[in-house]
Amino acid sequence: MNLQNKKIFLAGEQGFVGQNVRNHFLKKGYKNLVSPSSEFDFRNQPLTEKFIKETKPEIIILAAGRVGGILANKKYPAHFLYDNILMWFNIINAASESGVQKLIFLGSAAVYPKEAPVPFKEEYLLTGELDKNTEPYALAKISTAKLCEALYVSKNLNYFSLTLANLYGPFDHFDTEDSHVIPALISKFYKAKKMGLKAVELWGSGRPTRDLLFVEDLADAIEFVMNNIEAKMIYSQGISHLNIGTGVENTIKEIAVSVGKALGYKGEIKFDKSKPDGTMRKSVDTSRIKKFGWKAKTSLEEGLRKTVEYYLSSKSLKANLAKGGR
Repeated sequence: MNLQNKKIFLAGEQGFVGQNVRNHFLKKGYKNLVSPSSEFDFRNQPLTEKFIKETKPEIIILAAGRVGGILANKKYPAHFLYDNILMWFNIINAASESGVQKLIFLGSAAVYPKEAPVPFKEEYLLTGELDKNTEPYALAKISTAKLCEALYVSKNLNYFSLTLANLYGPFDHFDTEDSHVIPALISKFYKAKKMGLKAVELWGSGRPTRDLLFVEDLADAIEFVMNNIEAKMIYSQGISHLNIGTGVENTIKEIAVSVGKALGYKGEIKFDKSKPDGTMRKSVDTSRIKKFGWKAKTSLEEGLRKTVEYYLSSKSLKANLAKGGR
């Protein structure tokens, strides 16, 4: 099935994932994309219902949301739970009331129990306690995935959720104390090179592993799922969502070396083993999405090269603007 002529509402178009999905879809010939202004507040139920009723999208990709790392989750737990549930439920309810044919909600691997075996299989959802550091965010994601499932059961609506590995790539958030692993490392190595530091020190042992999904691969996966997968194909297997990732784990040390190489940093990389490692392994099982016919295409090296190019170009642009350039 090819849905290029369908009207698609991309919720969260201005965000990290949304910008990459929009660019991918435009390149692939999807021209009928709709989205409200950046100031639009999806927590406002009447406005959300009005927007969906008036624009009449046939498909919704739900990438909007309040996101952040462990620090942000610990600082603002109520916001991560309340704001996200409010906006996600408003959009999904409005979609169900307005006859939207298909809805794809983007979830997170944070939904899996902290003691679940790795890689995380879809069946592990709700089989144990969540990581307390990200519990509010995870509960919002789980509740929304279950709402999609409930609407399939009660109304036969083609709504379902994708659970994502750790993302990185262009349009990510850099230079903040709450950056995720890849943008945090890129920023750290960039500053070390600029300052002529002979060594970069990182927390932990460098042994923890992560499944890192390049965001352009995610955009490709969303297009594939939109065109080829229906809710029944997921729920009939007794699961509530579908994993999207690479199926490959890289150690933090390997990732750091690759980031340093991509930035041309020649100094030493040291690990402070007195500092915590965090979760030792985090990876999603991708066997189901591979059986459906999709797999990630971008190697870590290629993805990092593109991400670093974006980072450096955005740095140059900011420097130029500061000097009065355009």
